[in-house]
Amino acid sequence: MIPCLRYIVALGMALAVLGASSPGFAQADPSAHRKNDGWTAAELAVLASLRLSELPATPDDPSNAWADSPAAAELGRQLFFDKRLSRNQAVACASCHDPARQFQDDKPVGEGMGIGSRRSMPIVAAGYSPWLFWDGRKDSLWSQALGPLEDALEHGGNRLRYVRLMQSHYRQDYVDVFGPMPDLGHLPGDAGPLGTPAEQAAWQCMDSATRDAVSRVFANVGKVIAAYERTLHLESSRLDRYIDGGGTLTPQQLRGLRLFVGKGQCVSCHNGPLLTDQQFHNTGVPPRDALRPDAGRSLAVVKVREDEFNCLGRFSDAKPEQCQELRFLSEDEHMEGAFRTPSLRGVATRPPYMHAGQFKSLEDVVRHYVEAPRATVGRSELRSEHREGRTPIHLLAREQQDLVAFLQAL
Repeated sequence: MIPCLRYIVALGMALAVLGASSPGFAQADPSAHRKNDGWTAAELAVLASLRLSELPATPDDPSNAWADSPAAAELGRQLFFDKRLSRNQAVACASCHDPARQFQDDKPVGEGMGIGSRRSMPIVAAGYSPWLFWDGRKDSLWSQALGPLEDALEHGGNRLRYVRLMQSHYRQDYVDVFGPMPDLGHLPGDAGPLGTPAEQAAWQCMDSATRDAVSRVFANVGKVIAAYERTLHLESSRLDRYIDGGGTLTPQQLRGLRLFVGKGQCVSCHNGPLLTDQQFHNTGVPPRDALRPDAGRSLAVVKVREDEFNCLGRFSDAKPEQCQELRFLSEDEHMEGAFRTPSLRGVATRPPYMHAGQFKSLEDVVRHYVEAPRATVGRSELRSEHREGRTPIHLLAREQQDLVAFLQAL
């Protein structure tokens, strides 16, 4: 089953029992049964669906034949930390995805060769998402890894320069995984479809077969980085230990957990073991730049369809029938101003929040959902007139504090 559908089904099964009254449901997960905390059988079923032990193995990526190759992962690990993969020799993947900071950088927006417009997302467990980046403009982990390399504000390099780097410093490692590299002796030092005007002109002077050969090596760079990133896994939290019966939560955290799965409606989008539905939502978050508001997912649909490195592209290892997410992708008017639901695991240790670091604290985040302001771009799902079958979120100040206390247990 494709990743996002897996979580939709899982959520549906969990929420379906919210109205159930049969005590038989309490036996679904005895280890999660906290007798002294007053959970109902239906609530226990929802809690059980959130624990990390319910997370399946990372889904296969048919577009990357080397996704689970140890040799590819080791090469990818070396590239992930190599600052030579940037024009100024100072920016590595790890610069914005720091292992010491949950593979992100604690900054409101990413900083590489220049200043970006969105936050760097944590990449642990990113292989579970069918769409990458805040707007979902990439449909695989390997394709996502390629984007920053050619972005002038991030690594700022060009395609041929990266292939020459592989030839000079990683030739044998590359050959061991993919086989022979193309001969680059007759080619210029720099060329690429997204580089400077001179680099683009040099790229156009190359024949199509040579451009294809260079692009294939470049694609393989993304595939080995993705193979490394797929080896990164989450650790259990206080919530997991509580649900499994081997840990405790404070009274305030327990009250916050009840709000999370109930009155606060958080679990509507932050569900499953990763605490995300992997989907896109407009929640009326104010733009970082009011003069140039970010349209989010609505513009990314075209980008991912036209991406030469998508699942249906010539550098993908997948068969067309294995690219169902992309094949059945459709435009949705409600996606204007929508952004991907981030995982809440470890959330308390990585402020600021939202897609461009608009909120400094979790208190600010919770307050935003309660106040439900109108969206600058598109329509906010938090507004009652746009929430079919749902009610606005009403939380007292004390309840908001309880919810924040629970988030700190993640």
